[in-house]
Amino acid sequence: MDLATQPVTDKNRDAYYWRLLATAASFALFGWSGLWLRLVVFPVLGCLPGDAQTHRQRARQTVSRKCRSFFRFMARTGVLTYDIQGAEKLGRSGQMIIANHPSLIDVVFLLGLVPHANCVVKKSLWENPFLRGPLSRTEYISNDGSMDMLDAAADALKSDQTLIIFPEGTRTQPGQPPAFHRGAAVIALRGAKVVTPVIIKVNPTTLTKAEPWYRIPKRRVHFSLCVGADIDPQAFAALGSRPNASRKLNDYFHQYFIRELAEDERSEA
Repeated sequence: MDLATQPVTDKNRDAYYWRLLATAASFALFGWSGLWLRLVVFPVLGCLPGDAQTHRQRARQTVSRKCRSFFRFMARTGVLTYDIQGAEKLGRSGQMIIANHPSLIDVVFLLGLVPHANCVVKKSLWENPFLRGPLSRTEYISNDGSMDMLDAAADALKSDQTLIIFPEGTRTQPGQPPAFHRGAAVIALRGAKVVTPVIIKVNPTTLTKAEPWYRIPKRRVHFSLCVGADIDPQAFAALGSRPNASRKLNDYFHQYFIRELAEDERSEA
C-alpha cells in the first residue's frame, strides 16, 4: 500500500511538532550560515594564495560542504530521510547534470553531492542578503533567460566544469508532470560532453512552489535521488539544424523524466 494513501493517525503524525521546530531551526541555520560565509569565511578564504580559479573552487567546495551538512542535519533531527543511488557517477569534467525540481531543497542535495559543481540558479536568489555573497564567490550562473546565460553555461562546460541545471526553471507543480524549457538542451548541444539525469522524488510533497516552510506534512518526508544513465548530446546534434536538434533533445529529456517518474509511481503502487 502506498504510504501516501494511508490515513493520518496520532501514530503516523511522526513527531509533528518536533519536526516543525527542527524545520525552523534548519532554515534559520541555513540563512545564518549564508551570512557567516559572506561576512567571515569567504573574506578569510580570499586571503589565501591562489589564482581566480583556485579561489572559485575553494568557494564551491565550501558551499558544497555547507549543503551536505544542511541535509544531514535535517535527517539527524528527524525532519526527513533520504536515499541516493548512483552518486559516484556525478562530478565528471564537462558533465551537465539535469534534474526535475519537486522541492525547494533539491539544489541543496545536488550541490552537496558534487563539491566543485557550477550551477544555474534562479535570478531572484541573487537579491537574497543571505545568499548573495556565496553566489557571487562561487560564480554560479544567474538564470535570467538571456543569451548571455546560455553562453556562460556552455562556456562552463567547455572549460570542463560540471554544471547542474533544472530544465523546468522553477519547481514542479504538485500532481503535474515536469515541463522542460529548451534552454537546457541548447546548452547541452553547445558544450556538454555528457548529460546525466537525476530523478528526484519527494514523498509526501513538501516545500513546493508558493508553499511556506512551516506548512510541513503530517509525516516525515523522504527524498529519493536516483542517477540515471548518461545521455550523449552529440547523438542529437546530427539530427539537423541546431534548433531542430535542441527541440528533439528537449523532447527526449521531457519524455525520459515522465517515463521514469511514472515507473517509480507504478512500482510503489
